[in-house]
Amino acid sequence: MNTDITIEDIRGAAERIQGIAHRTPVFTSRTFDKLAGASAFFKCENFQHGGAFKIRGAANFVYSIPKDELSRGVVSYSSGNHAQAVAIAAASVGIPATIVMPVDAPKSKLEATRGYGAQVVTYDRMLGSRETIGRKIAEETGATLVPPYDHPWTIAGQGTAALELLEEVPDLDTLIVCIGGGGLISGCAIAAKALRPDIRVFGVEPHDANDTYLSVRAGSRVEIPMPLTVADGLRATKPGELTFPIIQKHVEDVVLVSDKEIRETMRFLLTRMKMLVEPSGAVAAAALFHHKLPGGLGKTGVIVSGGNVDLEFFQTIWD
Repeated sequence: MNTDITIEDIRGAAERIQGIAHRTPVFTSRTFDKLAGASAFFKCENFQHGGAFKIRGAANFVYSIPKDELSRGVVSYSSGNHAQAVAIAAASVGIPATIVMPVDAPKSKLEATRGYGAQVVTYDRMLGSRETIGRKIAEETGATLVPPYDHPWTIAGQGTAALELLEEVPDLDTLIVCIGGGGLISGCAIAAKALRPDIRVFGVEPHDANDTYLSVRAGSRVEIPMPLTVADGLRATKPGELTFPIIQKHVEDVVLVSDKEIRETMRFLLTRMKMLVEPSGAVAAAALFHHKLPGGLGKTGVIVSGGNVDLEFFQTIWD
């Protein structure tokens, strides 16, 4: 398997998924810019098919599976957004999908995944390994395992978000992306650096889910205990084997935001920009809004990664 992902791979992914992935809008806000001290351009993946950027990588992966293997279906693991994306992509080609999801995943994401036709297998994320469960199901059924971030097809698909953003705002000086396993920032960084070699790329993690932050500083992948954070989509315990070297090469720095800062940013995005954004989706914006990045960023792209939020949790952002 070729792990050297290029801008041509990302352009190929964009062509492959154009029938299923939306070209999401780019929003701006003068009030945000004034408070943040920046000129921000929000790539709104909260309006994406399935409510998050994940359809880009999942669809590119599913559509890349050889036809003689495709009929056996797919299996994956996810806290929610990748789960929904794989279910949607599988349904679009008429194949079965089995998704391993934590029992404490947001109810809206569990229900949506089932609603898209996937079989859901739940597990306790504090006790079990979703990767082990997923691999076992794949071995037993012959289905293809669709990893949420650590695969060239997934990474190339996620990179189409930055490709679109730079097609619309070609003179960006900076790009800010949240980090879970690293698939989104890896693909976006490859695309951004290919199109604008001098662009600055920053990653953002929740304070308590800081595995990439620690890994960048250590120079090697650091594993942390299962983190507790409101950003349920960013609860990775270790950067990906493929994604981490890409982050090391292309990302200037990784910064951290608190759960309180994430909630405050969600409130602003909803009340002032009329955007419903999930906690993980607000993380990149939170870093800019709360001045966690260096000055002189210029025109700054912000990936708003998703908008799937439980109503029960949503009520807590006003506390």
